[in-house]
Amino acid sequence: MQLGDRDAGDQAVALVYNELHRIAANHLRKEAPGHTLVATALIHEAYVRLAGGASFEIQNRGHFFAIASQQMRRILVDHARGKNAQRRGSGAIQVGLDQAQSAGSDPPPIDLLLLDESLRELERVEPRAAKVVELRYFGGYTDKEVVEALGVSLATVRRDWEFARCWLFDRMQGEPPSKRA
Repeated sequence: MQLGDRDAGDQAVALVYNELHRIAANHLRKEAPGHTLVATALIHEAYVRLAGGASFEIQNRGHFFAIASQQMRRILVDHARGKNAQRRGSGAIQVGLDQAQSAGSDPPPIDLLLLDESLRELERVEPRAAKVVELRYFGGYTDKEVVEALGVSLATVRRDWEFARCWLFDRMQGEPPSKRA
């Protein structure tokens, strides 16, 4: 029976590969030039982690892509940690989320480890806002796609994005984050 489930999973991945490739390319676009991972390798590593890890229930298509995007982010963070262990003090440029998003097709690299740490902290404070960041920033989703993935209103997505953007900016600049009123 498990073999049938794995075969169904393999078929599902084949059907959504193009979207996974778009998400992986979006993740890598935010990396420094000369990054050693390519989109295909990132997709395959995410698949290996998802298929070999603990079982989980996928609620819908958007939820699947959110999980895959989160796994890709974790892979990139692990990769960055490995590189930092090899060379301490690499001097990564720190910029805010808005600067990275509005800089055009080639945003400056951000400190991925600091962003990951800040995003994990945000997840403890406001889990849904962290999911909005995950989908919008890392997954390249539009507001409408985030609405569909999370099952909330457009106003809620925009409010969560604005809160998360400001919260993460403050956190990454070294200022103490404040909780939502």
